[in-house]
Amino acid sequence: MRLLFLKDFFDLIFPRNCPLCAQTLLESEGVICLACLGQLPVTSYHLRSRDNDLKSKIAGLTRADQVMAYLKFTKSGQSQQILHLLKYRNKPEIARLLGKNYAALLFQQGTSTAWDVLVPVPLHPIKHQRRGYNQSEEFAKGLGERLAIPMENLINRAVFTETQTKKSRLERLQNVEDVFQCISASKVSGKSILLVDDVITTGATLCACANVLWANGAKNVDLVTIAAGGKI
Repeated sequence: MRLLFLKDFFDLIFPRNCPLCAQTLLESEGVICLACLGQLPVTSYHLRSRDNDLKSKIAGLTRADQVMAYLKFTKSGQSQQILHLLKYRNKPEIARLLGKNYAALLFQQGTSTAWDVLVPVPLHPIKHQRRGYNQSEEFAKGLGERLAIPMENLINRAVFTETQTKKSRLERLQNVEDVFQCISASKVSGKSILLVDDVITTGATLCACANVLWANGAKNVDLVTIAAGGKI
């Protein structure tokens, strides 16, 4: 009874608000209100994961059987707002929620048993320390929890690179060349891997990581991101 009273008191003084619309969250709602969740720009890439424009985008850069993204990126839209919350507003719980929700769609498609392990694209340790978490890892954790697939950090970022945001496709490719390394070839060899990132624009970072996994004996590498679209 005392704990319930304290919860009601703190909810009154410090109400929980939806980070997207700022409305007060109902007790039954989680990190994002149901209204905003219902308006998310969810893509259909999981319905045609082997034949879509994302797969065409990475053609010639790496191999991948399936390429998917949960949300369509639009300038000043909800997806951009979410990515900014993840990168600059300390909201890892949003990435975890999105991972669980997207996993439910993948489960419905029957692709939930296609992978042995989920591998997030890493941040450089300096960036990780500044942010406090890796949003791609949090998204992967949400996916893994709902799909019952382990998540492992099997790639590290050995070189601190400049931000990719304002770079051209060629500049992005050059910026991530020889940046990533495999942590454990034995855990990669012979495995079907779902490589997870926050956003795909040119595909340079994802493809660089995928090529590291291929070079260390991966059986298959598929790609998934929170969002896909133009430059942030």
